[in-house]
Amino acid sequence: MMKISDLQSKDIVNMENGKRLGNLSDLDINLTTGQIDAIIINGTGKMMSFFNRETEEVVIPWSNILKIGNDVILVQVPESYQSY
Repeated sequence: MMKISDLQSKDIVNMENGKRLGNLSDLDINLTTGQIDAIIINGTGKMMSFFNRETEEVVIPWSNILKIGNDVILVQVPESYQSY
């Protein structure tokens, strides 16, 4: 069993290009099935500040997660993938 706080402490790395995408900020859970549909991460492109709440979020479908390791979550996301 793994806690959400355990997932939040891991770096998320894209296996397509080896880049660090950020850290988990939220989960998209299907309330009907109880399964996780996607992970939501705060991207490294923009910083969130107190006055400017603008931040870049990336939604990654659960099916794109390749491996959850001790320190990192490996995902496969094409470079052309658009963030929401």
